[in-house]
Amino acid sequence: MKTVLPDRQQSLAQWVSQATGINTFGVKVRLRGNDLHILCEGTECPQRWRTLSDLLQALQQTDLDILTSSEQTSIYQVFVYGRRKGEQRPSWCHRVHLNQIDKHLEQVEQALLADSEKSKQSGGALIVSNESLARQGNPEAIARYLSETLSTLGVSVLAKIKPYKKPKNSQPEENRLWIFCQSSYSPDASLLAEPIAQKLRYLKLSGYQDAIIVSQVSGETAPDWLLRIDLTPPEVMLKEWARWGDVQAIARLLTEVLSGLKVGVQVSLKESTLHIFCIPAFDLLGTAPIPDKAVCLEAILPQLEAIAPQGILAATVYGQKAGDMQPTWIDWLTLPAANNPIFATSPLDLANTGDEAAIVFLLERLLNPDLDWRLLTGGIRVLLLNKNDLLHIMCDAPVCPVRQQVASKITQFIRQLKIPGIMGVRVYGRRAGNKEPFWHYGVDLEHRQRLVPEATPEFAATSQYINDLVTSETSEPILRPELTTEEVQSLVTEVARDWLTTARATAKKFLLNSQVFIESNQSAEHNPDVQGIKIALVWGTLGLLLTLQTDWVLGQIIARTTPSSSKVASVSLPSSPERQASLTSGKNQSEKTTFFTSTSKTKSPPNQSSVFNASEFTQSDDTPKNNLAAAPLKEKATATAILLAARSQMPSFNVRQLDEQLALYKQRLATTGTPPDVLIIGSSRALRGVDPAALSKALATQGYPNLDVFNFGINGATAQVVDFVILHVLEPSELPKIIIWADGARAFNGGREDITFKSLAASAGYKQALQKTATTANSNDLPENTVNSGEKKTKEEKPEISTYEAVNQSLNQALASVSASYKNRDQIKGLLQKQFLAFDHNQTVTSEKQITDGTSDESISEQAVDFDGFLPLSIRFNPARYYQKHSRVPGNYDNDYKSFQVEGQQDTAFQEVLQFTQAQKISLVFVNMPLTEDYLDPVRRQYEQQFQQYMLRLATNPNFIYRDLSQQWPKANDYFSDPSHLNRFGAYEVSKKLANDPMIPWPVK
Repeated sequence: MKTVLPDRQQSLAQWVSQATGINTFGVKVRLRGNDLHILCEGTECPQRWRTLSDLLQALQQTDLDILTSSEQTSIYQVFVYGRRKGEQRPSWCHRVHLNQIDKHLEQVEQALLADSEKSKQSGGALIVSNESLARQGNPEAIARYLSETLSTLGVSVLAKIKPYKKPKNSQPEENRLWIFCQSSYSPDASLLAEPIAQKLRYLKLSGYQDAIIVSQVSGETAPDWLLRIDLTPPEVMLKEWARWGDVQAIARLLTEVLSGLKVGVQVSLKESTLHIFCIPAFDLLGTAPIPDKAVCLEAILPQLEAIAPQGILAATVYGQKAGDMQPTWIDWLTLPAANNPIFATSPLDLANTGDEAAIVFLLERLLNPDLDWRLLTGGIRVLLLNKNDLLHIMCDAPVCPVRQQVASKITQFIRQLKIPGIMGVRVYGRRAGNKEPFWHYGVDLEHRQRLVPEATPEFAATSQYINDLVTSETSEPILRPELTTEEVQSLVTEVARDWLTTARATAKKFLLNSQVFIESNQSAEHNPDVQGIKIALVWGTLGLLLTLQTDWVLGQIIARTTPSSSKVASVSLPSSPERQASLTSGKNQSEKTTFFTSTSKTKSPPNQSSVFNASEFTQSDDTPKNNLAAAPLKEKATATAILLAARSQMPSFNVRQLDEQLALYKQRLATTGTPPDVLIIGSSRALRGVDPAALSKALATQGYPNLDVFNFGINGATAQVVDFVILHVLEPSELPKIIIWADGARAFNGGREDITFKSLAASAGYKQALQKTATTANSNDLPENTVNSGEKKTKEEKPEISTYEAVNQSLNQALASVSASYKNRDQIKGLLQKQFLAFDHNQTVTSEKQITDGTSDESISEQAVDFDGFLPLSIRFNPARYYQKHSRVPGNYDNDYKSFQVEGQQDTAFQEVLQFTQAQKISLVFVNMPLTEDYLDPVRRQYEQQFQQYMLRLATNPNFIYRDLSQQWPKANDYFSDPSHLNRFGAYEVSKKLANDPMIPWPVK
């Protein structure tokens, strides 16, 4: 035998070569899943048993995990092949289980003593299969057993046993089987679910209630998908259904009991009596004796008494031969249901009264017509939740049930039951192990008065324990099988090459068809210069004619519209003084909006008044809305903000809205020469929630006239963002004497990831702002010198007119004298602008209706801020429509409240703002903005209370005022655009309330 020295640096191929004595060029090795494949080649085919003997002895002395990568999963079995060089198929193949090397060696030694060419039956010890070892519950054996199937798909397997906690006052904790599957790709869960379920359930493992399959792609830290497999033994499933009186389940149990007596069983149910026919199990010739009556009754009666089938009062047992018309003997048995009223009611009658256990059994029986398939894979499982007047039904299975095959069956069955108090059914489907459903379907059985749709309830991931699969197994080691990327790179290269070829051919064809370009190898006789000149003349003439025609048409349009336009202008002039802006004009604007909205609603189809919408899931609400007061809409400033931000010398902050709000604020400073009197700052709740125009006018009525207010709200702004803007972005001379910080608890959550500030901190503008702050602190004269030098440079620069500009001006003057529309170009511009504004107004009215019906956040983001930095939204929060297109996220799953704590980085930033404003003698007012009752669930209420206590502790600081409006209008949905943001109507009310607050020290001009 060759001596093998294990060395971490040796490759597997070198190790095999040293172990077997075969040249390295004759050895090929491949890792696939948990399997190691070794191919041995030579000019003559290597001898099977001699090669295996050398290799097995080397395996006894070597740990293969030392020779593989540290990230490679364990090797469970080795496949050894032998063939002659040049042949396509191996001459022999042998599988070696690494946990049974001693038995393999004994088998090989026996074979070496015998004539391997003549004797095909190998002697020696019996090799125990992985299946037999896996039935004992050993996790390593289970992994080897599954690897036999999954390794062919390139999936490696690792099995672990972990205890899981059960609810209080229950049995001691049990073990759960975890199967980790690792591969270089993401296998479809539906591809692996049922095969794995069948193999695991076939083992009939004891001590495990279920198994969790975790699929993970190599190199990824998070699992790709989870799958739960019910490991309840088939016998337990049969007894559970037999307990409810299922005839097939009872027949299976009785057959197992009587099979040892060579007696077959046929079972039927008529009314409340079970009919059991005992016949010979094997009677092909018709000579088998009739089953003995006493023996059969002795076996059947204890089983039926132990099962106590629901709703079955008695059983009649017959003894006969198969095919006989009359039984040889007959007997009657009384079952427990006859003496116990609890067992007397049938499952269907119990379901009609609303018994959930009976409904679950009947639904599972309906959805699993094939009993064998249910016992093999676990079948479709049903979970029920009766909430208010709705019955929520969750269906899960290793492969998500198909909606078309399940939903209609369930709703039809529930409709037939007529359960008291149930007015609607909601059906969900998911893959076992998932918490959220993949699809949902709903039908209302009766007209429901409640218009707010129910959110998807929290179903248990298993039938007993809530949220037991929520925690991710991120602590598991990353399994990384050996990867080869040559095939992937080859495929990518080929696809890219084909795409480039197609693109070039298309572009070439287009250019040649335009006759402006020719092929380089085309002869001159087919492409004379005269033909090119003709083509140029034709296209030039067409262009000139089109220009003249357009100019003439525009001239005619202007000639017709000029008199009427002047007439309209003269009529509208006297009414202009009556349209002065006032606090009451918001009502008129609201009436106009309501009129357009109601007008668009009259065009809806007549079937809109139906109880259900298109999906038949929720009822629509077309009730008219009340007119609400709001400040008049002002001119949008988004385009101006984008242009100003692009021209700004300040680098971007990687937060577009911060760049644009800063540009608008700088423009306001340049226009007025002084900072605004009041600055509103915060997140999107400030951006949408405080109207500067309404606040300024309300303050004027309180004796504070002509106050300039600017809204510096930024979507996603936290305390860190506000701290950076006030301390580093804006100069102290650019700040007002009072700052209104409008926000809420989630902006102060130090436990969640601050995405906005993280993006801001990675920007070039952030670095420059910090450098600027440090420079300003060291040198106070630098900004003044910079300004003076900039002014001198501007004065020295003189405009220069180039030759091109001079020629362009002369051509414009020449064409202007000929053109019919050039002299009226201002009127054309005004006419086109009017048409576009009318189109934009119609689009706005339509979009407002769509948004009111419940739109996505993308449509809201398209709304533009005005020149005061305020985002006015006319959307009114309607839960009945909003939650049709948006998920209802409870507080315990809201990332904004994740790991909620007021201490941390946000608190540090807030303390810096407090110190800075006190040093600068700036009054800081924090307003906890209103929220809807729909948003304030118990979890969020608890966090809000913590935030309230935190703010009240800080309210003792000088120049700091805290105002709580969080529960000002919890049920006034018309003031909100979504559950946590105000619309322009709510912003108007908040602005008035702040203006009337006597504790806020408003500045006096």
